Amino acid sequence: MVVYSFYIFDRHAECIYKKKWPSRPTSTGSRSQQANGLPDGPSQQKALSAEDDAKLVFGTIFSLRNMVRKLGGEDDRFISYRTGQYKLHYYETPTSLKFVMVTDTKTNNLRIVLHQIYVSLYVEFVVKNPLSPVEHPQGIGVNCEMFELGVEQFVNASLMS
Repeated sequence: MVVYSFYIFDRHAECIYKKKWPSRPTSTGSRSQQANGLPDGPSQQKALSAEDDAKLVFGTIFSLRNMVRKLGGEDDRFISYRTGQYKLHYYETPTSLKFVMVTDTKTNNLRIVLHQIYVSLYVEFVVKNPLSPVEHPQGIGVNCEMFELGVEQFVNASLMS
């Protein structure tokens, strides 16, 4: 499995954490990559900035989540969607934090993995950290070295093996 990127959005639609992994060449040959780690499409002219990329990801999950709720009712949940080039996994916490991971298309559902990242890494290293702000105004994101190291180790050990 290949993980392209990971995002955390707060309840104010701000991207408070983003991490991108360099893609590994596949056996069918390497593809060119956008700045967000997704394979280039034929119409992709230039790479997006990191801020624009995060806004695009949030807009996508916001729209799809609302569409799922309108079509299926309040009990239905948006979990993931797949394109021909990547799969986006989504987990929303009770406090409206949104965890998003972009992987290759062969990956199974990662909702449980995103929940584990929230419970064992985010809560332990960010929420319980007295030096970490409760709110992240104006895009000031998570700045916790232990959390970043934990995410890196968790993804490398659990998902990229």
